[in-house]
Amino acid sequence: QVQLVESGGGLVQAGGSLRLSCTASGRSFTTWTVAWFRQAPGKEREFVTVIEGSSGSTYYADSVKGRFTISTDSAKNTVNLQMNSLKPQDTAVYYCAADYNGWSRAPHEYHYWGQGTQVTVSS
Repeated sequence: QVQLVESGGGLVQAGGSLRLSCTASGRSFTTWTVAWFRQAPGKEREFVTVIEGSSGSTYYADSVKGRFTISTDSAKNTVNLQMNSLKPQDTAVYYCAADYNGWSRAPHEYHYWGQGTQVTVSS
């Protein structure tokens, strides 16, 4: 069993930066596929980015490309999401998700989820 815990959320002004972390307990997960999703109030959960465990390839939603960076810290069994040039429309609860299969943009393809961390970007 893998348990995921997100951290690093908070309140930041537009143009600022935050770094989210997703740490796993129970087993090493940095060779798995790990994704970040987000959900704003009244909206569906949407794909943000993913790092594929088998290849290390990364993919980003168009809305965050060039601003967000996903990376793995194997020593800490953690996947990080560096978010720069934040915009008010980035405000959401951010979730990390992991699976041992290939990557997907669909939330239902991921077996393991964290509890989420709130990111609020003020204008």
